[in-house]
Amino acid sequence: MSESPKTRILLADDHALVRRGVRLILDSEPDLTVVGEAGDGAEAIELARAEQPDLAILDIAMPRLTGLQAARELTRLQPQLRILILTMYDNEQYFFEALKAGAAGYVLKSVADRDLVEACRAAMRDEPFLYPGAITALIRNYLERANDGGELPPKAITDREEEILKLVAEGHSSKEIADMLVISVKTVERHRANLLHKLGLRDRLELTRYAIRAGLIEP
Repeated sequence: MSESPKTRILLADDHALVRRGVRLILDSEPDLTVVGEAGDGAEAIELARAEQPDLAILDIAMPRLTGLQAARELTRLQPQLRILILTMYDNEQYFFEALKAGAAGYVLKSVADRDLVEACRAAMRDEPFLYPGAITALIRNYLERANDGGELPPKAITDREEEILKLVAEGHSSKEIADMLVISVKTVERHRANLLHKLGLRDRLELTRYAIRAGLIEP
């Protein structure tokens, strides 16, 4: 009887040490294999196109594109790709954003050695994998919405504005951002002006502080 093929995994984290540790956990399993490593969200998207993995494991706070931004793009480009978020953030906002971005599971780095392998297998069975705190948050959120009869509030800014906010906060010029996103400098400037107006901020410094609070960049 032939062995079933291994689940091919793409791993994205901006810390090489974390990637090495996670890879050791995954490659020691008979049914899992890491086929590519990325240091940021944009690289993860490129690698996913090249390698066509079954599963992507994404950190949240990464340069260029966060794991959540990459997850949204990968969900659009490769709807069959399963996605797990592996993060140090035990944070309800990120957790709900991850679900909206198309992630099948949310695993904390602090317990990755215990939970990650099972999360990978659950994702491949099309089952969600949530850590206990996330399940509590999900239930509480559901009950609050049921009591209020309301929906989740919409995001303050669009996905494109979020993309530009992150790059501005990382110190890129309008010209550099325009080149990266293949749009005009004028379009970048318009998005920047919209961001300042929407968020009630004055300058790049305040945008950077906002981006740190929103988890788009690390302080």
